[in-house]
Parts: sequence; C-alpha cells; structure tokens
Amino acid sequence: MKILSALLIGLLFGAGLIISGMINPAKVLGFLDIFGQWDASLAFVMGGAVITTFMGYRWILKKPNPLFSSEFSIPTKSQIDKPLLLGAILFGIGWGLVGLCPGPAIAAFSLATMDVWVFIVCMVGGMWAAKKLKQ
Repeated sequence: MKILSALLIGLLFGAGLIISGMINPAKVLGFLDIFGQWDASLAFVMGGAVITTFMGYRWILKKPNPLFSSEFSIPTKSQIDKPLLLGAILFGIGWGLVGLCPGPAIAAFSLATMDVWVFIVCMVGGMWAAKKLKQ
C-alpha cells in the first residue's frame, strides 16, 4: 500500500507539473525574466502550492502518525548554513539557465527531448559528485 500511494501521489504531482506548464522551459524562463517579457502565470502555481502545503501541514500534523508509517519524517535542522546556501545558489543558477528543476525534468523525461535528457544526466552527475564530496 505504501508503494501504491507513493505512485499515485507521484502521478498526481507529475500531472500538476504538466498542466501548470512547469515542464516547459520557455514558460519557466519567461517567469524568471522579471525585467523583460515577464510571464506571471507561474506565480499562481507557486501561490497555490504554498497555500496547499500550508493547509496540508496544519491538517496532517494534527494526526498522531502518518497513514503508512509509524512516525512523521520532519526536518529538524533549522539553521541556514553554507551547504544550504551553496545548494540553493546552484539550484537557482541551474533553474535560471535551463528552465528546469528536478521535479519538472523528471515529468518532462517522457517527452524525450535532448535538452531534458542532458539536464537529467547532469543532475544525476551532480548528485553523485555531491555525495562523493561529502565523504
């Protein structure tokens, strides 16, 4: 049941990314171009995500435990440190250069465009390098 629920949630998330246009790099880059031809439509997507997450956390954390686990897995670290800042900067640079971030890239993988494949290979390579650097 745990795997099935993860699959269904992943499919719902992917569908949301596709419907919202987040898998279209041109749309994302248009949103990031605030001094040019700015496309504000993704602000509504982000706003909807923030509101949904805010309400969802408030509702779900009132429960004694998750439906398919014995306890909630909530980050305990609240400090802003060098690895967090470096990761956020690299994420932002990558998002701004390419117009994709990991979630939408995986949803766009089915489009089989060379840009998406190159992005995913580089993303996996970056994850591997980060893991090696941490050791």
